[in-house]
Amino acid sequence: MLRDLTRLAIVALLGGLVVAGYTAFRIWDRGGRDEARPADAIVVLGAAQYNGTPSPLFKARIAHAVQLYMAGIAPVFIVTGGKGGDRDVTTEADAARAYAITLGVPDAAILVEDESRTTLQQLRTVGVLLRERGLGSVVIVSDRTHMLRSLRMARDQGIEAYGSPTTTSPVESNLVEQVKDTIHEMGGLAVYFLTGSGP
Repeated sequence: MLRDLTRLAIVALLGGLVVAGYTAFRIWDRGGRDEARPADAIVVLGAAQYNGTPSPLFKARIAHAVQLYMAGIAPVFIVTGGKGGDRDVTTEADAARAYAITLGVPDAAILVEDESRTTLQQLRTVGVLLRERGLGSVVIVSDRTHMLRSLRMARDQGIEAYGSPTTTSPVESNLVEQVKDTIHEMGGLAVYFLTGSGP
């Protein structure tokens, strides 16, 4: 009995390692592909901001999305993200909107989703915004490790979504942060597949 249990535990461990390895590969494979193409809208997924100033990571996302907008990829620019906590004086979306305007995006082109606290909430609300306006396709901008989960969630919301990861995030030059983000995304994907929710 003990031998059988030991073998079962080893098989389970090996199976878990295979699943984890494959998931990590999928995260980086998807994050390494830029699918930018003409679409109805560009969606910038929210990240940290400090009293209206986007974090360096968030600035990289917004700047990349602005480049896509200026290249004519889409006529609509959607910013997302609510308040990160009770101490925040503004939302991620409002910080992104203000920064995008300083980079040349017209205010009239920007749609704001400023209630969400998670990626899934952001994309659910984006789906509503798109349907209300008869729009269907988007190019999603986020970090490399975030693309697989974001695209899966968007497509589960009925959005025709393509990914365009930023390559200028501070994470790109920090291997430790890349590993931590990959582990975070592996957990996020597991929670999403098992419960339909997630960070």
